[in-house]
Amino acid sequence: MALHLLTPPLPSSTPSPLPRRRASPSASASLAHPLRLHSRLRLTNPASRPAPGTRRAMSAIRSSLIEPDGGALVNLVAPPERRAALRAEAEALPRVRLNAVDVEWAHVLAEGWASPLRGFMREHEYLQCIHFNSLRLPDGGGIVNMSLPIVLAVGDADKDRIVAAPDVALAGPDGELLAILRSVEIYPHNKEERIARTWGTTAPGLPYVDEAITSAGNWLIGGDLEVLQPIKYNDGLDHYRLSPQQLRDEFDKRGADAVFAFQLRNPVHNGHALLMNDTRRRLLEMGFKNPILLLHPLGGFTKADDVPLPVRMEQHSKVLEDGVLDPETTIVSIFPSPMHYAGPTEVQWHAKARINAGANFYIVGRDPAGMGHPTEKRDLYNPDHGKKVLSMAPGLEKLNILPFKVAAYDMVAKKMAFFEPSRSKDFLFISGTKMRTFAKTGENPPDGFMCPGGWKVLVDYYNSLQTEEAAAAAAAAPATV
Repeated sequence: MALHLLTPPLPSSTPSPLPRRRASPSASASLAHPLRLHSRLRLTNPASRPAPGTRRAMSAIRSSLIEPDGGALVNLVAPPERRAALRAEAEALPRVRLNAVDVEWAHVLAEGWASPLRGFMREHEYLQCIHFNSLRLPDGGGIVNMSLPIVLAVGDADKDRIVAAPDVALAGPDGELLAILRSVEIYPHNKEERIARTWGTTAPGLPYVDEAITSAGNWLIGGDLEVLQPIKYNDGLDHYRLSPQQLRDEFDKRGADAVFAFQLRNPVHNGHALLMNDTRRRLLEMGFKNPILLLHPLGGFTKADDVPLPVRMEQHSKVLEDGVLDPETTIVSIFPSPMHYAGPTEVQWHAKARINAGANFYIVGRDPAGMGHPTEKRDLYNPDHGKKVLSMAPGLEKLNILPFKVAAYDMVAKKMAFFEPSRSKDFLFISGTKMRTFAKTGENPPDGFMCPGGWKVLVDYYNSLQTEEAAAAAAAAPATV
């Protein structure tokens, strides 16, 4: 029995090859049967669970999977029978070359994570996004959440070259054709406004800004996207990259009546596992029969000191192999989005994308999508604001938000446990920085902090980094006579 691997059907044609990322050693939503779903139920603590006998009145008979934003998943990948003609058309169009982060956003759009968005944002969509964190549906259909701008920047030379073209071809970093952007609209890229409204600061040192905005062009181009074929990275991890539709199909296959998503960009320690297992227990107590966990690590751009995706995926697999999480009720899949580290603004995007993937519960903790201030010794965001914003965000009303209790290492019980303020001296908080320091120095964390197999993956990774750094230093040293 495969413990952690969920492999979707192979695509019917050769996928678009892309170079490996830094640090790599990379429709309809209706279902076959209706299941119960708790609608608009938000839990702030276990005491908020519905009282016995009230669950049925609070439930609705509907699909086991929450409806995607806009009512149907967007799929922007051309069907196989159109691909040859589409490629021939793209060959004749003016061409814009994408960078690695642009490709990740094209991937996000192509599979419907940003449904109902059908391409890189035009100006009216961009303005709604940065000012209202939402998009208005046509014909009075309400609003959907959209807190991060999904845009494509070009420089002056590209702008002058494509200004008269209604459609343009999009190529990957290596020049391989990926897509056509149709009915193109060009508008100014006000970087300062974009940064200020997304991060709430224009302080230097914001990782995504340095990676994707500072050196970007002064113009944005929007339009309807048509992708030539499924985007793949050929990094040994593509079988983990399940689209929203593939995830929904798997939830249905497993008979899930609740799906709870856990987003992370760090290795899984036993505190995380405690939170996920406790969430499942709470859902069972609410009356759900088969809650399924979507363990959904972020797979796009991350800052340089984060653990690389291939290492994280190997570590996650050890967590399931060691039985810390139950393979029968857990799906591990990669979320292809880049990371902004934009706190309460970004966590709305993370939650909205999981709606489209079929999750009706979303676990949120302290300082989601946050980071330390880039120039001051403090958190960039209030650590409680992320979960508060999610409970109020426009367009997320149908998603059940599950704030979790703080977990720390209980030095008496010698395991990860929920923090008890009445005996705070018994608890040790092990930050991500401290965890990385342990792994780098070869010092073991307290017993019960992380499963042994998962910890070994991290130690081996940091040992390999130190070996590479030593070899590089030796090669750079001047020769002695």
